[in-house]
Amino acid sequence: MSILVVSASHHGASVESLNALALDTAGVVKLVHALTGDEQVSEAVVLSTCNRTEVYVQAERFHAGLETVVTELAAVSALGEAELRQICQVYYDEAAVAHLFAVASGLESMVVGESQILGQVRHALTTCQQAGTVGSALNSLFQQALRVGKRVQHETSVGSAGRSLVSAAVDVLEQRLGTLAGQTVVVLGAGSIASLAAHTVAGTGAEVVVVNRTLAKAQRLAEQVEGRALPLTDLDRALAEADVLVTCVGAPGTVVGVEQVRTTPLRAVVDLAVPADVDPAVGELVSLVDLTTLRDEQVDTASADEVQAAADLVAGEVSDFLGARRAATVTPTVVALRTMAAEVVAAEMTRLRGKAPDLAAEQLHEVERTVRRVVDKILHQPTVRLQAHAATEGATDYADALRELFALDPERVEAVSRSRLSVGDVPRNVVTGG
Repeated sequence: MSILVVSASHHGASVESLNALALDTAGVVKLVHALTGDEQVSEAVVLSTCNRTEVYVQAERFHAGLETVVTELAAVSALGEAELRQICQVYYDEAAVAHLFAVASGLESMVVGESQILGQVRHALTTCQQAGTVGSALNSLFQQALRVGKRVQHETSVGSAGRSLVSAAVDVLEQRLGTLAGQTVVVLGAGSIASLAAHTVAGTGAEVVVVNRTLAKAQRLAEQVEGRALPLTDLDRALAEADVLVTCVGAPGTVVGVEQVRTTPLRAVVDLAVPADVDPAVGELVSLVDLTTLRDEQVDTASADEVQAAADLVAGEVSDFLGARRAATVTPTVVALRTMAAEVVAAEMTRLRGKAPDLAAEQLHEVERTVRRVVDKILHQPTVRLQAHAATEGATDYADALRELFALDPERVEAVSRSRLSVGDVPRNVVTGG
């Protein structure tokens, strides 16, 4: 069993395709339950953001697992299986580990180094843990990915720059319109992206008006940025006094249409939602900045050196993670060997008690301690070196040699493996494609 990732992202999919694949929490839960209901998949996590929808599974076999993922992904989206096969990239085993670490670090984001992705990865893991579809394999992988993402944020200039889609959109706005200082900006929504948008535009000196279906949430956000709050029913009134609209609701269907914009003084609309909130025809009336704009204009400001430094950190973490996983594969052999040795000691002590019944308990105890110390010292270096060699990619299978030399019972090794390790934790090969 191995880790398989099927990814649709801004790298190969259109915004329209990403809109069709966008899943809310209920959609994610439905999908992971459908995936783990198949005998080919034992664990599943789905990451769905404005830039990507990705399915991570622990699969019994590559091709069968891929079939399951594509079938179930098509069932919960508006895309057919043939289209999914065209736009999705596939990562397997080592490549899957490297991909997730890069995603969590912001290196695969539309704006390289963007900070929101780490929280989105954490939310995806938590959601699927609560759905009961995460076991030890995906849990250890995602937990390590979160740690790697934190390292990139704290230790590299890419991560510490605080980049985001919102800041990139504001940069584009200011390039087109000039400064936002003194402008009235309506922020539609009160979620995490809307909150970031409100704080970002407030930092430019703009006046912020927060509009949301739940007025209390709008008021809380407005207070944080010294702005005003209005209920969703007053959206038209807010737009009648606005220079810019920033929307990030992501509700099914169009939230802002052409006729709503036509009679307003709006100069620009920013749509960061998936699915899109704004009718694309609005772009014929005012300046429209959406995910397609941000992708096509390549707004990322990270330098090649900054990206390389972060990529080197991630590559080191991937190597360490895979090395630890390879080393873990020899644990059943080591345990089985030490168990066999302990049984030999126990059998010989039983024989000694039968042959020398007059030995005092203290003497027997000392003999047993001595024999066990001898056995431990003899086995120490071979087992330590075995684990060290196993961590090296492409190393000789010394564990197999050890099993052969000591005639270890294969069933005993397998029993230890089932009880101590998650099957599939250890990557074996790589399959990538699109």
